Amino acid sequence: MAGAAFFDLDRTLLGEASGPVLSRALRGAGIGGSEFPLEPLLYKVFNTVGETLPSMVLARQGAAILAGTRQADVCAAATNAVHGLRSLLQPYASQVMESHRAAGERIVMATTTPYDFIFPFAHDLGFDDVIATKFAVDAEGRYTGELDGPFVWSQGKLNAVKAWAAANGVSLAESTAYSDSFYDAPLLSAVGTPFAVNPDPRLSLLAAARRWRVKNFDVADGISKVPVVGLEVQRLALALTRPSTFPFARFSIKGVENIPRTGPAILVGNHRSYFDVAAVAMVVARSGRTVRFLGKKEVFDAPIIGQIATAMGGIRVDRGTGSDEPLLAAADALSVGEMVAIMPQGTIPRGRAFFDPVLKGKWGAARLAAHARVPVVPIGLWGTEEVWPRCSRLPNVLNIAKPPLVRITVGSPVALAYDDVDADTTRIMNAIMNLLPDESRWHVEPTDEQIRRASPPAKK
Repeated sequence: MAGAAFFDLDRTLLGEASGPVLSRALRGAGIGGSEFPLEPLLYKVFNTVGETLPSMVLARQGAAILAGTRQADVCAAATNAVHGLRSLLQPYASQVMESHRAAGERIVMATTTPYDFIFPFAHDLGFDDVIATKFAVDAEGRYTGELDGPFVWSQGKLNAVKAWAAANGVSLAESTAYSDSFYDAPLLSAVGTPFAVNPDPRLSLLAAARRWRVKNFDVADGISKVPVVGLEVQRLALALTRPSTFPFARFSIKGVENIPRTGPAILVGNHRSYFDVAAVAMVVARSGRTVRFLGKKEVFDAPIIGQIATAMGGIRVDRGTGSDEPLLAAADALSVGEMVAIMPQGTIPRGRAFFDPVLKGKWGAARLAAHARVPVVPIGLWGTEEVWPRCSRLPNVLNIAKPPLVRITVGSPVALAYDDVDADTTRIMNAIMNLLPDESRWHVEPTDEQIRRASPPAKK
């Protein structure tokens, strides 16, 4: 038997409750009466901690509230709510849905929200079916005040899903379910692949105990969040990425205003040291945004550092395979409005090449820019090699008395033609070079000691 993918709605597909959008649409059509006093507070509590028994008791009364209302009027109002609900759709939800479609699985919305309220939205998203609470309708097309079937919540949702699966030749053991709510534990326990999405506090504990995967549709796979609070680990890390965190270096940071406040962008910088990531992170922290770094596989394979890099949204690059997967992951991030950071040189120049005043880049950044058509913002880095030279396995954290100066300069977006990746790569590298100090343009014959410091550490 085939499998299917079942998606909860509020706080799962959507970032918050659908109720306010639906209520506005219904009241705009003269349906449902005025807002009751505690309604905003209940939605605020729901958005913070998820479903509660009082909220479900009120939801259960929905059929009675609409008694005598024409079903056609409610369906028309629900259609008018589609745009507002679309604005609440989590950035990566559509990609997850598409992955199930590509696997030949049906995708089904399974929600407590009344069927007539949510069907237009589900249809707009391309769902194959909707399992939801239904209100009974009389011969004149008006709601009777009773339910038509089960209240689709908790065990009732599982029963409704089981009935749908039996009628449609679907095996729950081969199926996947996504939900934020502890009360959907019966459904999550019944499927072969359960996902706790943006889980409420109790579901977080249950997922940990049962080793269910935790997922968040507002960030890419691999990005960790602090449980319950739902804060990205990267945001916590960036909050600590400030000059005072690195007393073994001084910083000159200019041009942060050139980073777009919102929307997708590609940050490109030159590569002089392992400390470059910290320098770029400091700029990103000042911009108030987060970023996805593309980094070599060696970083992700390293113990502890690899897990941290993944948690902070890093995109692994294995240069030996020639795979397009990293660029596709970066393109996905850009498509939902994230920023991506790339060092076009690919690696830190070694030995004598480190002193070449002409920077040579690979075409990955230009190719990604041509695909996404988003701003490419250059960052010039200088002095990071004095903090963490190529020859060292660790930064020089003891150099506090006379810390070296690290200069970080952000330029305006690079004007690209998008018709030739080699030409655009040259434009990108020239833009970065123009941000570096004058001494970067001088040809210097390095000493043996300088070459040693610019070379990888000797293997033991």
